[in-house]
Amino acid sequence: MTAVHVVVPDAIDDPSRPSGGNTYDRHVCRELTSSGWSVHEHAIPGGWPQSDPASLAALDAAVQGIPNGAVVLLDGLIASAVPDVLVPQADRLRLVVLVHMPLGHRPPDERAGDVRMRERTVLAIATAVITTSAWTRRRLVELYQLPPERVHVAEPGVDPADLATGAASGEALLCVAAVTFDKGHDVLLDALATMTDRSWRCVCVGSLERDPAFAEGLLRRSREAGLHNRVRFPGPRTGRDLDRAYAAADLVVVPSRAETYGLVVIEALARGLPVVATDVGGVKEALGRDTAATRPGLLVPQDDPGALGATLRAWLDGADLRESLGRAARERRERLPRWSNTASTIAAVLAGASR
Repeated sequence: MTAVHVVVPDAIDDPSRPSGGNTYDRHVCRELTSSGWSVHEHAIPGGWPQSDPASLAALDAAVQGIPNGAVVLLDGLIASAVPDVLVPQADRLRLVVLVHMPLGHRPPDERAGDVRMRERTVLAIATAVITTSAWTRRRLVELYQLPPERVHVAEPGVDPADLATGAASGEALLCVAAVTFDKGHDVLLDALATMTDRSWRCVCVGSLERDPAFAEGLLRRSREAGLHNRVRFPGPRTGRDLDRAYAAADLVVVPSRAETYGLVVIEALARGLPVVATDVGGVKEALGRDTAATRPGLLVPQDDPGALGATLRAWLDGADLRESLGRAARERRERLPRWSNTASTIAAVLAGASR
C-alpha cells in the first residue's frame, strides 16, 4: 500500500466556508483512499494564506512529525506562504505542492515582492507541483521559471448530478461563490441594474463572512439600486441545499476577476446548465465545447458590467440562444471528468515523487 501525508486547511469540511479548493482536497483524499492509498490527513488551523504564531507552530509540529522519506501533498494555500517551515524539511521529505490559485498571480501591490518570493522559494524546493488547469501551469512557469516537467495538471472532477429542468423563459439566474471582490459580485450587481426592464431573479449563494466589509457594501448597493427584492444573498449552501439551488436555476453566472479553473462551471454543466462567465484564468478550459465545437455558455471580459448586462439581455431575449446553449451544456455534461480521473493523475505524480 502506498502512503501519502496530506496537509490541508482545517476548514476543509466547514459548511460555513465552502470553496472550490476545499471541495477538491476532500474529493482527492477520498478517491486516493478508495484506490488503495494510505492517506494521513493533517488539518492545520489558521486563516490561510495568512498565518499567526499558533498556526505556524501547528504546521511546523505536523510536518516535523512526518517520517523521513514520506511523500507529502500540501495545499498551496498553506505551503506557498511558509518557506521558513518547509525549506528545512525538503531534504528529508518528498514535498508535492497542490496549487489551486497562485498567491503571486494578483497579490496586493505593497506585498507583491514578498508574496512572490515566498511562493517561488517553496515551489523551487518541491519535488513536484500540481495545478488544476493548464492556465495555472503556464502562469506558474511564467512567474517563477519552474522546469515545466515538474509542473503537472490535474483538472477538477465533478460528481454525477440530475439534469436541471429549467424554465423556458430562462429567468432564474444563479451565482455560486463566496461574496468577495475577486468573485465579482459588484460587477454582476451593476450589470443587473441595467436590466430592470426585464423579468429575472438572481440568487447569489456563498459566504458573506470571507470579506464582511465588501459584502456589507454590496448589500447596501443592492438596496440603493432597488434590487433587493430581485437579488438574494442567502449565504453558503452545500450538499443537498446546493443541489436544490442548481436545480432551480436556468443559467449560472460566474462574474469572477480571477479563477484558475472554475469548479462552479463544471458543476453547472453537470446539471446541463449553460454558463455566462468572465474570460479569466482557466474558465475557458472548464467550459469546453460540445461535440459540435459549440461552447455551452458565453464568455465576457472581466470588470465589464456593460458587456455582462448585454450578454444577459441576449440570453433573456433569445429563445434560440437559450435552446442552443442548453443543448451544448447537456452534451458537454456527458464528457466531464470525474474525481476518480483527478485522483488518478495525482496518484501518478505522488508515485513518481516517491521514487
